[in-house]
Amino acid sequence: MGDVVLDHVSFSYPNGYEAVTDVSLTIKQGERVAILGQNGAGKTTTVKLMNNLHKCTKGEVTVGGKSNKDFTTAQVSREVGYVFQNPDDQLFHSTVYKEVEFGPKTALKLGAEISEKRVARALELTDLAEEKETNPFELPLSIRKFVAIAAIIASDPEVYIFDEPTAGQDHVGLERLDHIIRTLQEEGKTIITITHDIEFAINTFDRIVVMANKHILKEGTAEEIFHDDEILKEAMLKVPYAVQISRELGFGEKITTNQQLIDALVKEL
Repeated sequence: MGDVVLDHVSFSYPNGYEAVTDVSLTIKQGERVAILGQNGAGKTTTVKLMNNLHKCTKGEVTVGGKSNKDFTTAQVSREVGYVFQNPDDQLFHSTVYKEVEFGPKTALKLGAEISEKRVARALELTDLAEEKETNPFELPLSIRKFVAIAAIIASDPEVYIFDEPTAGQDHVGLERLDHIIRTLQEEGKTIITITHDIEFAINTFDRIVVMANKHILKEGTAEEIFHDDEILKEAMLKVPYAVQISRELGFGEKITTNQQLIDALVKEL
């Protein structure tokens, strides 16, 4: 499929309000990238440019070397799947199975056998097989999020965008989400998330992009981001718990994850 590339992209609404200013970003095929920032930073607008829900007013977005300007939103969405923050914005069918089946069977017009295999695989990966005859709206919001994820998985795009996927999830849901993302990456898929969940970003993603004031402040590994106090201050992001504690204890090494903190504490015993 190839890379997702934003080349000096800006986006303005019809009323003239500019939501994103001169954003350049390359996401390699198979990467896991988390985009962090406060509300209004430009995160959601940026990812909506990737799958043509918004069309840039300046610059260019390419997916796999093809410009989004040359394709409709429906065409781009076959390659760039988007899971909305509120799953109710994309759930319309009377059962989980029919919801997940819609993409491959109706939108993509695949044959019955291929559609059935895709649905079965999506339900298995999201742990929803036992709920396939349930009305999605009889399920808790946290589970409806996985129904929306399963529907996108069944359509088999090359790029997945998750909008605040951890909101409302308990520990079991977080583990399930982590498993889904890692499995998709193993298959060569590109995973992008926008999130306020710093621990999720640190533990699950290869690279972190920090946004503030409608543009990118910095991108890098979790260690590079969360030990840069100036960037965290400008973006109004909290210092992760493990970083705080390791500094208070005077550890010389750059500790970013909870596991790294535990390992360092064990060494001190």
